[in-house]
Amino acid sequence: MVEHTRTLDFKIAFAIGLGTMIAAGIFSLSGTAVAEIGSSAVIAFVLAAIVASLTAASYSEFASIYSENGGGYLFSSRTFEHDTLVYVVGAMLFLGYTGTTAFYLATMDEWVVRFILPESLHVLPHGSSGVLAALLLGVLNARGTEESGTFQLFVTGAKVAVLLAFIGGAVAFRGPAVAAGNFAAGFTGDPVGIVSIAALAFITFFGFSAIAASAGEIIEPRRTVPLAIAASILTVTILYAFVIVSMVNSPVPAEVIAEEGETAMGRVAAGFLGPAGRSLIVAGAIFSMVSASNASILAASGIGSLMGRQGQAPRPFSRIHRQYGTPFWSVASATGVIVALIVVFIGLFPAEGGVIPFDLTVALPALGPITFTNLGLTTLTGFATLNLLLPLSVVNIALIYSRRRYPDIERGFRVPGVPLVPIIGVIANVALITNLPVKGVVVGVCLIVGMLAAYLIWGGKPDMDELYEEVVPSTTSASQVEAERAVAEADTTVADVAETDVTADASGGTAETPGEDSFRILVPVARPDRAVRYARLAAAMAEYQEGEPFVDVLTVTQIPEQTPYEAVEEITRGRITRIQELLAAEDLDVSYAVEGHTCRDVGFDIVQTARDKESNLVLMGYPEEHTEIAEHVEYKAPCGVLFASGVLDPDALDVVNIGAGGGPHHMDLLSLIDRMGERDAEIHVINITPEGGEGRPENTEATVSGLPNASSVQIHNTTAQTIADGLVDRARENGGILIIGATRTRRLRRRVFGSTPDNVIKLAQGSGVPVLVYSSPRGVQGPIEEYVYPIYRYLWGIRRSPTQAGQSETQE
Repeated sequence: MVEHTRTLDFKIAFAIGLGTMIAAGIFSLSGTAVAEIGSSAVIAFVLAAIVASLTAASYSEFASIYSENGGGYLFSSRTFEHDTLVYVVGAMLFLGYTGTTAFYLATMDEWVVRFILPESLHVLPHGSSGVLAALLLGVLNARGTEESGTFQLFVTGAKVAVLLAFIGGAVAFRGPAVAAGNFAAGFTGDPVGIVSIAALAFITFFGFSAIAASAGEIIEPRRTVPLAIAASILTVTILYAFVIVSMVNSPVPAEVIAEEGETAMGRVAAGFLGPAGRSLIVAGAIFSMVSASNASILAASGIGSLMGRQGQAPRPFSRIHRQYGTPFWSVASATGVIVALIVVFIGLFPAEGGVIPFDLTVALPALGPITFTNLGLTTLTGFATLNLLLPLSVVNIALIYSRRRYPDIERGFRVPGVPLVPIIGVIANVALITNLPVKGVVVGVCLIVGMLAAYLIWGGKPDMDELYEEVVPSTTSASQVEAERAVAEADTTVADVAETDVTADASGGTAETPGEDSFRILVPVARPDRAVRYARLAAAMAEYQEGEPFVDVLTVTQIPEQTPYEAVEEITRGRITRIQELLAAEDLDVSYAVEGHTCRDVGFDIVQTARDKESNLVLMGYPEEHTEIAEHVEYKAPCGVLFASGVLDPDALDVVNIGAGGGPHHMDLLSLIDRMGERDAEIHVINITPEGGEGRPENTEATVSGLPNASSVQIHNTTAQTIADGLVDRARENGGILIIGATRTRRLRRRVFGSTPDNVIKLAQGSGVPVLVYSSPRGVQGPIEEYVYPIYRYLWGIRRSPTQAGQSETQE
């Protein structure tokens, strides 16, 4: 089975929505809105938020049903059977996201030219910095570089801080009473102007879709997605309202704000906070626009990849780059469209002037003649918003249709008042469309009609699943087919399917799910060809434990941030098939199960799987290239962990070398060593006195007393340059395997002195000594012990008298 592990909690989902909404819209439209309708701009922004909330409710319900990545295109494809309609939704969302990104970066270009670029470089073509930023972001997304969840929190916090500084400057400049009075006196009675500004401002609230588009990564999406969407829209609306209040109280004259347009907020910040304040706002604005652009490129490429997978875009759109692991062609296409939109709307045909003389008059029914002498940023905003509002209307209709077509499907969140609320959402969206700039609407309609004509002529390609079944014959066993059919007939959700285990025994058949008294060992493997080695070792280690041994073999395919998890599902299936084939060819005297996961964080997936399966032990290789995975599992696993390095033959367990050691990990390890010794394994306790000054001699008494049942225990007291040198040299002479406990000084030593377990593994790899490093599970006090234990060890070393250094080298 292939299961996807989710990694984003509420605070990250909230930060995604909030961070995407705080972008070019508020930094560019606030000045335009205040210049045209004064304090009534607050009404326009609240109206846009209400309209967005109506459709956001539909998104929330769909996300609670189909908790996968894909947003409105995914929802439409799962609801409607009309391929052409679904294609139009996908194509318009692709244009909407790319148009939004072009708007962000074109606005950024205005700020760069106005506040950063020296006068001598103003001769550069309009939109140059926007095009450059688009290309750089395209390269970053193609190579797999994207904000992590933690960084998203930091980014969003920085954006909010910038807006709060701007608002605080206004209050401090005018005083609360004066600011409130000026705001109250600034309202105008212009309903047409309010609706027109609301239509333009809608683009600032579309960030809610980024949360739904990431539903496949969100933990408990049925609950988290609706809450995150509601919280982000409410928070942004409040922030935007206070920004409008601040703009109304600007020391800059209204005519100057109107003249500044998209960059007015920077000019106003200078009046509130001086040059330093202006620099802060400029930096925050540019950073916000680039950050939101990155998220929009991610969304556009995700839709392009899903369309390619479903045969409604060229197949290469879904192809994953072998080196970078991203949908390279989808990212490249999205970047190309963004660059083209910036060049056409801003470079060739800006609002004033242009590189190419252009004068075209078109007579449209009910609208009269429209002259296309220029386009500009406002037209680009209309183009992008049109391609967002129309698909959102379809999603609202899809919700009504879904309620009737699938009345029994489980819905984690239900929109109240269906069908009335979705119908109001459609009407509100259409009302905003009628108030968009006509040129933007005309350009958008013409482009989508052209894309639709091309699609109808092309006809699409077969679905990826159909293509897969044609090329790759099914190798699923009869029992697995029956299990999958039973799941399908039960109409279970994706989460339910993920919990269905299909286990295989040594002969490759099926086995029952392990009982409550079994001893479960989780074996994560990155490379299928290593699965047999670690499964054999796990089976051998399980023999020393109480309970019937059961081995869970897990392979996790890491997904780059830009890649929808569905795109790498076939890669994971291929790994599972290969592992099953290799294990079936071996005579493993243990029951086992094989499953594959897709996840953006491999370490998180391993730990979560250990929790879900209530594993008694995790056994995994020591990752030479990705040590952060080992560190995450070591510190977070709910059970003990054995990290194996160079372990080729389980028969090596007949001879066991263990350091005298000390510390919680070492002491917890002794019960396992004792059971091995009880079953006739030779136990060698190695006590090293470091002559190089690194570390202190250990006391073997505690270690030997923890091995009461071992039949053969030999103590070796020796000196060496370092503890790691002594352990590896003695283990090589004794033969067998070296088992050591991880140290509580690992974090400090990694930063300053290095880590003894790390050094042992490096030395052992060159000496041919197999090594197991054991880490016991940690409680809440674990991080405290991490830093307190070195002090305890130092004080204990001062008290000790190194009398054992003169004892015989070997005792039995």
